[in-house]
Amino acid sequence: MLLRLFALLLLCLGLAGCSPATPDAGRPHVDLPPEVHATLALIARDGPYPYNKDGTVFQNREGLLPRAERGYYREFTVPTPGAKNRGARRIVTGGTPPEVFYYTEDHYQSFRRITPAP
Repeated sequence: MLLRLFALLLLCLGLAGCSPATPDAGRPHVDLPPEVHATLALIARDGPYPYNKDGTVFQNREGLLPRAERGYYREFTVPTPGAKNRGARRIVTGGTPPEVFYYTEDHYQSFRRITPAP
């Protein structure tokens, strides 16, 4: 059990030889696009969401986020101005209610852990 926790810690810190989500210093990210903040506000009030896929289970097939039981992660669209579809930007939350938040601007190729403003 202790070994598993240590391995998870290494994964979260990016020391396990893969590209997990970048840890956050615990501050809101003012450098993110304004659409990220709007989507975080929707998540905070539990919708209504503009896309049918918002709030659905994110399966973490890429393995870039820490392992969790199925259903732990949920995905939400971050609109991309000018895109004719949902675009590539998403917020993935973990937990119910959400206790961890990740942002991807490249459709799950990389993640950045973020902290919503209070």
